[in-house]
Amino acid sequence: MTESSITSHFIELRTRLIRVLGLLAILTIAGLPFASEIYLFVSSPLINALPAGSTMIATEVTTPFMVPIKLTIFTAMLLTIPYMFYEIWMFMVPGLFKTEKKFIAPLMLSTITLFVLGVSFAYFVVAPIIFSFFIASAPESIQVMTDINQYFSFFIKLIFAFGVSFEIPVATYLLINSNIVDKKTLVNTRPYIVVMFFVLAMFLTPPDVFSQLFLAIPMWLLFEIGLLLSKNTSD
Repeated sequence: MTESSITSHFIELRTRLIRVLGLLAILTIAGLPFASEIYLFVSSPLINALPAGSTMIATEVTTPFMVPIKLTIFTAMLLTIPYMFYEIWMFMVPGLFKTEKKFIAPLMLSTITLFVLGVSFAYFVVAPIIFSFFIASAPESIQVMTDINQYFSFFIKLIFAFGVSFEIPVATYLLINSNIVDKKTLVNTRPYIVVMFFVLAMFLTPPDVFSQLFLAIPMWLLFEIGLLLSKNTSD
């Protein structure tokens, strides 16, 4: 690869990165007038699980102002990520063989769909179950009043962990069909990979066993789906 070719690739990568950052900035600015509505939507899994009359609290003076803005930026990032996946795939297309290019559209669609499914699963399924369990487990003498900044940190970690982890079928498919890893090797090392999923879940999710199980088990199932969709060793 010549120096001019490398330079052109860097220029294209920079252009695509600028597009992604530009969309992030536009969505952030467009979302700021709706910061309060975004906060209500993001906080609803916890609010719905709290006993009647309970509220969230703010332990710092700037928190009521900063958290809705942070959530707006976070929401803009979530909405930008599917477009970022698109730009990554489009950047890779010129370097692929003609036979490989026909798989780009399905893989790109799968990447975006799985990320959205992961985020949706975390928000609509995992978060309500986790919050309901912990609040119900609190002794009667304890009134649960969660700090909104702590909730935001918990929520963003949970959402991103599930969104990224749901990409496992695509990653498995690419590893096998690109001949980076043999399918038989992955099958033989399945027990170690499953253990790795549980270890990763410990680091990617908040420190509770339920969110870890909710992440590790889907990761395992998605890995199996990736194996099923991938070509056999003899293909």
